[in-house]
Amino acid sequence: MTTSTETPKAAGQVRELTVRSVILGGIITLVFTAANVYLGLKVGLTFATAIPAAVISMAVLRYFADHSIVENNIVQTIASAAGTLSAIIFVLPGLIMIGWWTGFPYWITVAVCAVGGTLGVMYSIPLRRALVTGSDLPYPEGVAGAEVLKVGDSTGGAEESRAGLRVIVMGAVSAAAFSLLASLKVVSNSLATAFRVGSGGTMFGAILSLALIGVGHLVGITVGIAMLVGLIISFFVLLPIRTSGKVPATGDIMDTVSGVFSSDVRFVGAGAIAVAAVWTLLKLIGPVVRGVVEAVASSRERRTGHEVDITERDIPIQIVAAVSVLFLIPIGLLLWDFVKDTALAGSAGGIIAVSVIFVLVAGLLIAAVCGYMAGLIGSSNSPISGVGILVAITAALLIKVTYGGASGNELEALVAYTLFTTAVVFGVATISNDNLQDLKTGQLVGATPWKQQVALIIGVAFGSLIIPPVLELMQTAFGFQGAPGAKADALAAPQAALISALVKGVFGGSLNWSLIGLGVLIGAAVIVVDEVLGKTTKNLRLPPLAVGMGMYLPMALTLIIPIGAFLGRIYDNWAARGPNAEFRKRLGILMATGLIVGESLYGVVFAGIVAATGNDEPLAIVGDGFATVANWLGVIVFAGLIAWLYARTRKTAADAS
Repeated sequence: MTTSTETPKAAGQVRELTVRSVILGGIITLVFTAANVYLGLKVGLTFATAIPAAVISMAVLRYFADHSIVENNIVQTIASAAGTLSAIIFVLPGLIMIGWWTGFPYWITVAVCAVGGTLGVMYSIPLRRALVTGSDLPYPEGVAGAEVLKVGDSTGGAEESRAGLRVIVMGAVSAAAFSLLASLKVVSNSLATAFRVGSGGTMFGAILSLALIGVGHLVGITVGIAMLVGLIISFFVLLPIRTSGKVPATGDIMDTVSGVFSSDVRFVGAGAIAVAAVWTLLKLIGPVVRGVVEAVASSRERRTGHEVDITERDIPIQIVAAVSVLFLIPIGLLLWDFVKDTALAGSAGGIIAVSVIFVLVAGLLIAAVCGYMAGLIGSSNSPISGVGILVAITAALLIKVTYGGASGNELEALVAYTLFTTAVVFGVATISNDNLQDLKTGQLVGATPWKQQVALIIGVAFGSLIIPPVLELMQTAFGFQGAPGAKADALAAPQAALISALVKGVFGGSLNWSLIGLGVLIGAAVIVVDEVLGKTTKNLRLPPLAVGMGMYLPMALTLIIPIGAFLGRIYDNWAARGPNAEFRKRLGILMATGLIVGESLYGVVFAGIVAATGNDEPLAIVGDGFATVANWLGVIVFAGLIAWLYARTRKTAADAS
C-alpha cells in the first residue's frame, strides 16, 4: 500500500509534533502503560496500544482547531512506544523473585527502561527504508492504525470515532464491574480442580477474565488454536506422564500436580519456545541482512545530495550513530553501579566489558529481527518473550565463561547481574518490535519520519517514568509468585519466573537440560507441522511460539484465550457479511481492547487499596460459605456479560455503518 502523491505535501503544511499532541500522548500513556504492566504481570501478555490511542486522540483533538491526521499519528506513536516498553516487566521482576531486590529502585529502573528503549529507537532507524518503505511486509497493526486515522480524518469519521470510543468505554466498564464483583466475593472469577489420569494426574482451571477474552479476540483464531494445542500437550499428555506414580492414593492431589507442572512441564514448554524462537531468527537472517545493505545504500545516496521527500526524512544517521555509541557509557555505569557493593566488585571489569559489547551486538541484531517479525505478524503476536529467553541464556553462558568458577555470594550476584543485563537488552527488543510498526502507520498517512522518531523517544521517556511506581505498587500489594514473602494471590509474572529459573539453572548447573531437550524435540515437530501446513494449505498454520506459550502458561491463564479467539472469529465473520466491514471489525477490536484496559486498570486501583489497607481482601462483603454459590454466579454473569457485550457491539456497528 502506498500513499497518494498529495499526502506528503499536505503533511508538510499542517501541525504534526505539537505540545498538545505530546501532552495527550502522555496522558494516554499513563493509562495504557499501567494497564499493560498489570496484565503482563498477571498473565504474561500485553496488548498493542496504538489503535485505541488513535481512537481516543481523534475523539479529543477534533474539538481543537487545526488538528490533523499526522498530529493524531504523533499521539498514537507516543502512547504506543510507552505501552510497548512495559514489556520490560518480563525480566525485571526476576530480581525480586530471586531475592536480590526487595522493591524496584526508582531511578535505576527508570534508567534501564530509558537507556534500553532509546537504543531500540536508534538501532531501528536505519532499517526504516528497507523494512518499511522498501518492503512488502504486511505490518498488520501499522496498516490497521493508518486506516483508523484515515477514517477519523474523513467525512463521517467523527461519528465512527465516537462509536469506537463508546465501545472502548463499554468494554472497560464491564470488565471493571465484573472484577469489582469478584473483589466483593459476590461472584468467583476462578475455577480450579485436579483429577487422576491413570496412575498420574492433571488439573483443570480457568480464570474468568474478560481481559483474556479480549486478548483472544486480538491474537486471532490461529494463535488461539496453537495455544490450545500447547495446553493439550502439557496438561493431557506430559503432566499425566510426569506425575505417574507420584499422586497420593487419597486426599487432595492439587499440590502434587501443580508442583510437577511448575518444576517439570514448564521447562519442556521453555524448550519449545526456545527452538521456535531460533527457527524464527534463522528464517529472518537473509531478509534482515538484505534490508540493512539496502538501508546503507539509501543513506549513501541521500548524502550525495539526492532530493529527499518529507516522508523519507529520518533523524540523521550521524546523530543515530553518536547516540548509540554514547549510550554505551551509561550502560557501563549502570552495570558498575549494580555490582559495586556485591561479591563481584573486585573482579567485575571483565564481565562489564563483555556485557557492554553484548548489549551493542545483541541489540543491533534484536532490533533488526524484532522489527522484521513485527512486520510479518504484528507487534502483539511477535515472540518477544521467546527472544528474551534466548538473550538470557546467551548472556548467562557468556558471563559464566568470562567470570569463571563461582559459588555462594558470587554465584547469587552473577545470577542477579545477568538478569539486570538482560533487562537492558530487553528494552531494546521491546521498542524495536514496536516502532517500525508505528513508522509504517506514519508512511501511510504522510507523516514525517524524524518527527515520529522524536515522538518515539518521548514515549520511551514517559513510559520509563511511569513503569517503576506501577511495578512497586504491584510488588507492595501482591508480590510475585516464588519470591520471598509472596502472598497467596501473588502475581505470576510467568516470563520473569521462567527467565530467572533458566539463568539460575545455567549458573548453578541444576538446569534439567533433558526437559528442555524434550521441549526442543516437541517444538521441532511443531515447526515441521507448521511448515507442511504453510506449503499445503492457504490459511491453516500452527505457530510454534504460540504452541510453546500454551505449553508453558498455566491452564487457568491459557484456556480463556482460545475461547476469546473463537468469539472474535464469529464476530469477524458477522462483520464481513455487512456494509463497511472493516469498520465493523475495528469496533470488535476496540471492544476487546476496552475489556483489557478496564480489567487492568481496575487491577491497578485494587492494588492501591490492598497496599493502603494491608488487607488482601479489603472489599469482601461475604464469607467463604458463599463460595459455592459464587462459583455458579461467576460462570453465569461472566457468560452473560460476554453475550451482552458482543450483542451491543454488533448493534453499535450496525447503527454507525
